[in-house]
Amino acid sequence: MKKSTLILLLAVTVFSCGKEAKEEADEWINLFDGTTTEGWRAYNGDALPPGWVAKDGELTFDTELGLEQDYKGGKDIIYGLEEFENFELYLEWKLPKGGNSGIFYHLKEGFESPTGICPEYQLIDDINYASIHDLTEYNTSLGYENPEVLQPLQQTAADYAMYPADDSQKQLNPVGEWNTTRIIFTPEKVEYWLNGKVLVSFVPWSDDWYEKKNAGKWKNSPDYGRFKSGYIGLQDHASPIWFKNIKIKKL
Repeated sequence: MKKSTLILLLAVTVFSCGKEAKEEADEWINLFDGTTTEGWRAYNGDALPPGWVAKDGELTFDTELGLEQDYKGGKDIIYGLEEFENFELYLEWKLPKGGNSGIFYHLKEGFESPTGICPEYQLIDDINYASIHDLTEYNTSLGYENPEVLQPLQQTAADYAMYPADDSQKQLNPVGEWNTTRIIFTPEKVEYWLNGKVLVSFVPWSDDWYEKKNAGKWKNSPDYGRFKSGYIGLQDHASPIWFKNIKIKKL
C-alpha cells in the first residue's frame, strides 16, 4: 500500500471516530451544570426546598440548611424542565454513614409524595444503616423475617420493594466515596447498574412485574409504576447526600 493511501485511510479513520464521539456526546443532556441548580425544584413546588444547594461542583442536601422550621413542604426534588420516557440516566453519588436516599423516574406530580407513585433506585448505607436506625417496627409491618436487618429489597441498587440487587456482583464503595449509577429504561428491559456492573434487570409491566407489585409493599398503591414517562427525581431522606455528573440520554 502506498504511503499516501495509508495516511489518507488513517486520517479518515481518525475523523470518523472523532465524529462518532462528538455525536455520542451531543446525545447526552446535562441535568446539572455543576455550578447552579437551574432546572431543579421541589416535587409539587416552584423552588428548591431549603437544604438543596450547588456547591463544589456537586448537587447536595445540606441538613443544617434544611432545618428551617417554617418550611412545610416535602424535600424531594425533580428536574422540572422535561419529562423522559425511554432513557439512559447516569450520575455519581455518595452518602455519609447511615445515609439514605433514592433516584426516582417516571415521576408525576399532584400526589402527596413520590413514594408509591414511581420506581425508585435505592441509595443507602448497606453496612451501617440498620445499626443506626431501628427498622424492627417498620419491617415487621411488612411481614419480613429478621425485621431488625436491612432487607435485600431495601439495599442499594434495588428497585425498591420490587427487585433486589444481585449481591454477588455488587461492589458498593465505602461511605464517603463516590459511586456511579446507570439506569437504562426501555419497555423491553430495565437495567440498574452500580459501579460498572448490572445488578438488576427486569421487564416493566410484565406478568412478573405485576405479581411483585400486587404481592408486596405496593399492593395498595394503584398508581405505582403506571406512568410511562415523567420527571427524574432525587430523594431527601433526612441525611446528607451528594450528586454530580448528572446526565441523561433519550433512547
